[in-house]
Amino acid sequence: MENNGRLLYPSVEEGIVWELSRKGTPGKLTFSAVWDSALDIREGNAVQLSVDGKPLFFGYIFTRERGKSPIVKVTAYDQLRYLKNKDTVVYEGKTASQLLRMLAEDFRLNLGTVEDTGYTIESRVEENQTLFDMIQNALDETLTATGKLYVLYDDVGKLCLRNMENLKSQLLIDENGARDFSYSISIDRQTYDKIKLAYDNEKTGKRDVYIAQSGESINRWGVLQYFESLKSPTGAQAKADALLNLYNRETRTLDLKDVLGDSAVRAGSAVGLYLSLGDMTVNRYLVAEKVKHKFSDNQHLMDVTLVGGDFIA
Repeated sequence: MENNGRLLYPSVEEGIVWELSRKGTPGKLTFSAVWDSALDIREGNAVQLSVDGKPLFFGYIFTRERGKSPIVKVTAYDQLRYLKNKDTVVYEGKTASQLLRMLAEDFRLNLGTVEDTGYTIESRVEENQTLFDMIQNALDETLTATGKLYVLYDDVGKLCLRNMENLKSQLLIDENGARDFSYSISIDRQTYDKIKLAYDNEKTGKRDVYIAQSGESINRWGVLQYFESLKSPTGAQAKADALLNLYNRETRTLDLKDVLGDSAVRAGSAVGLYLSLGDMTVNRYLVAEKVKHKFSDNQHLMDVTLVGGDFIA
C-alpha cells in the first residue's frame, strides 16, 4: 500500500480474495490487516497485490471496516471502478475502442493494450449513463454486427480491451480439477426466438418493423420476444438476423468450486474444459464470466463461473 509516497507493508491475515467479472463490475480485492500506529492508510490510497513477485492487482482503497479488535477489513477496487461515473455523451463514427480511448482521456484513466474493434458505430446518444454502460453498449453492437466478443479489463492499473480469442489460458479443467460444480440450463434469461425491431419513419409517418424468428424454437418454447426501437433503419434486418442467431439458444451456467488457482485466469479468459455434464460432454474452451481467486494457508484456489448459450458467450 502507498500513502503520501510512503510504502506500507501491513501484516495481513490469511484469506485474501480477488474477484473479477466479465462486464459491468470492477475488480475487487478484500483483505484484513492488523491495525497499529504504523499502519496509516486512507481512502484513495493505492494497493498492489503480488504473488511470487508477480503483480496481479493494482487499485485503490474505497472502504475500511473495523470493530473492537485491532483488525481492519479493507476493500479496494481496480481502475474499472471509475467507469461507474455517469455522464451524457453523443458520438458519431467511432468504434468501441475509439470510444474507450475518448472516455479514458476525459476521465484521466490509464490505458494498456486496446485492440481495434473494427466496427464503426454510425451514431449514438448516451443520456445519463455510466461509462460502463456506454462502453458495453458499443461492445454489444460490435458483437451483434461482427460476432466478435471483446473483453474490457484492468491489467495491474491499465485498462485493456482485447478480443476474447486472444485471452486463452493454459488451464485445462477436468472432473478431478474442481472440488464441486453446479450446472444449470435455462430459457428464462437471454433466450429469444423472435426478434422484433422497429423504426419510426418520419418520412412516411409509419413504423417500419423488422422481424427474425425461429418457428422450430417457438413451437418448442413458445414466443420469447426481444424488442428494440431503432434510431436508424440502416442494416436493421441484418441486425435482427444476427440477434436471433445470438439469442436463439438455451443459456447454460456452470459454476466450478475450488479449482487449483491460476493467476492468469481472469473474467473473459477462455478456459479449457473436459467434463461430462449428463446431457452433454464439454470438450472445448469456454469463457469465464466470473472468477474469484482465494489466497489462504499458502494455497491458491478459485471459483469460476462459465456462462453462455450452448456455452457460446
